[in-house]
Amino acid sequence: MGLDAILIPAILFFALGVFAKVIKSDLKFPEGLSKGLSLYLLIAIGLKGGAELANAELGLAIKSIFWAAVLGFLLPIIGYMLLRFRDRIDRMNAAAITAHYGSVSAGTFLTAVAFLEASGISHETYPIIMMVVMETPAIIIGLLLAAMARRQIQLAENTGDAESPSVPWKSLLHEALTNGSVVLLLGAMVIGAVASPEAMQKVYPFSHEIFMGVLCLFLLDLGMEAARRMKSFKKVGGTLVAFGIVMPIIGGLIGIFVGATLLEFSVGGTLLVAILAASASYIAVPPAMRMGIPEANPSYYLTLALGVTFPFNVLIGIPLFYSIANWYIGL
Repeated sequence: MGLDAILIPAILFFALGVFAKVIKSDLKFPEGLSKGLSLYLLIAIGLKGGAELANAELGLAIKSIFWAAVLGFLLPIIGYMLLRFRDRIDRMNAAAITAHYGSVSAGTFLTAVAFLEASGISHETYPIIMMVVMETPAIIIGLLLAAMARRQIQLAENTGDAESPSVPWKSLLHEALTNGSVVLLLGAMVIGAVASPEAMQKVYPFSHEIFMGVLCLFLLDLGMEAARRMKSFKKVGGTLVAFGIVMPIIGGLIGIFVGATLLEFSVGGTLLVAILAASASYIAVPPAMRMGIPEANPSYYLTLALGVTFPFNVLIGIPLFYSIANWYIGL
């Protein structure tokens, strides 16, 4: 299961992008195409989540959305504190990295669903809604942390004291909430929820059928971008690799508690919540961070999400969290 999960076109195109730069190929994207791909992915993900939300049972849907938002806000803060411990990673990169870990990996989630179906284990569908909801809080926290870091840098340059005046939370929240990525993702989700099923069916080819193809192009571009900065990744490689393994374990354990205790899901549903909390986004958050925190190094968060955390979750995390969830619910 693990090897098949990794050998999918989207991941292989990321590897192709890295390889193209390693061999110094002249392959490059037309100017502006990368941003267009980012915008499409955000719209498609939002439409999918909104369509699921429209068909959900209201009470449990609201409860699931609430805890998804809590996880989306909490996990990046935990990750940021881990990365900033003893100033191992600078503020901008820590903000961008942890936004990915508060968000989710659709590939890991679908792999977990395949694991459950192959094992004949039933599961709730609400984690699908949670998957989309968790994208936005994590992006907001990442942008907020980056905005705070920029202000501290500016204060240090102007006054020589990075701990001077208090942070203007109102303006920072406005900056985060009105960021183009957040507006587009939330807006598309609302559209998907309020539009009629007949109308949504007409945009199905746009939101579903071409999605994986566009994702392949996006990851090809990100693979090339990651390869350009791979040398700088080696400087803090050990710290980041450790984070890419420890953070999913922390998130997965928190997800098991939320799924089993707070949402009262079955073992299958609890596993899916655990995987949502343990995974790192490589679809929605990279374009958001690329647009919102251009100072951050893509080779850090992309290599971590795709090169460390994704294979860890697929090969070890899914069976591990399933066993823990089974044991915890059986207590």
